Amino acid sequence: MQVILSAWAWTTAVLLVLVMFPWVALVWLATAAFDRGRYTSGRWFRRIAVMQVGMNPLWKFRTSGRRVTDPRRPYVVVSNHESYADIFLISHLPWEMKWMSKDTIFKIPVMGWMMHMVGDIHIVRGKQRSASSAIAQARDRLRKKVSVMIFPEGTRSRSWDLLPFKDGAFRLAIEEQVPILPVAVAGTRHAMAKGSFRFRRALAEVRVLEAVETAGLTVDDVPALKARVREIIDEGRRALWRELDIHPESDEP
Repeated sequence: MQVILSAWAWTTAVLLVLVMFPWVALVWLATAAFDRGRYTSGRWFRRIAVMQVGMNPLWKFRTSGRRVTDPRRPYVVVSNHESYADIFLISHLPWEMKWMSKDTIFKIPVMGWMMHMVGDIHIVRGKQRSASSAIAQARDRLRKKVSVMIFPEGTRSRSWDLLPFKDGAFRLAIEEQVPILPVAVAGTRHAMAKGSFRFRRALAEVRVLEAVETAGLTVDDVPALKARVREIIDEGRRALWRELDIHPESDEP
């Protein structure tokens, strides 16, 4: 039954992307002249993920935590990264963010076209020129009053431990003098486990934590800021583990 439901989930996901592509393109065309940050078309693009979760009988996703009262105040949003399902979960947050994603995601037909269209940011791992370009694009989005979403671990962890955080998101926030918005996710690890595209049953939650201001900080403060945010996210996800009855020591799907 789980195999059948997983096949259904993939079928609906593909159909939603194909059906929604013309609409997202139309919204982009209608708003491009005055919506330089591509906020509106981006919001419609994220709704595809929300609709897909609603049609996936294996997943129950929810949000909690701090409310963002001004969706056009730009943040550098950072989160722990458990699986591809994190993208579907975090897309439920009710404001637009431009995602920094590896270039292979942008190469997916139709999906990648929409990511380019709405202003998401692609990066090629291990290439300094690409990293510099990605940071420049992120600065551009922040200056257009649109938040940027970055996974500071860089990739999904195969264990329950957080991977070391990279400097880029924190240096960006300090240089642009915008707050860091930590986000914790839990419950997605086995929704779509690393190395597998098969959907599994999952109850998952994303929690928005208290923002960390960067006003007055300099690049010398990057290590301390990074360590502080990593601790906040670690505490946030552990709180979610308790609430969702997740037991990492058993590592049960």
